[in-house]
Amino acid sequence: QVQLVESGGGLVQPGGSLRLACAASQNIFSIYTVGWHRQAPGKQRELVAAIGSHRGTVYYADSVEGRFTISKDNAENTLFLQMNSLQPEDTALYYCAATRTTWREAYWGQGTQVTVSS
Repeated sequence: QVQLVESGGGLVQPGGSLRLACAASQNIFSIYTVGWHRQAPGKQRELVAAIGSHRGTVYYADSVEGRFTISKDNAENTLFLQMNSLQPEDTALYYCAATRTTWREAYWGQGTQVTVSS
């Protein structure tokens, strides 16, 4: 069973930055599609950014394009999400996930809270 543990969330003012990290218990990031999702209160979970397993294709949601950067360190089994120019609408619980098929069948972390507020 793969375990994913997120860290790096917190409270930040609008315009600020945070860097999330997700550590995996096994060396899977080189062969799994990995991504960051978020869920705000009263809203559905949405995919924020992802890295494909085959060609390393990177995806960003329109709402974060140009502000967020996803990266990974396969040797350290760690996935990152650098978030810049944060806005109140970025407030959510952020989850990392890893899958070989679909997100419905992915391994999920427990989430880390990001709150953007003045």
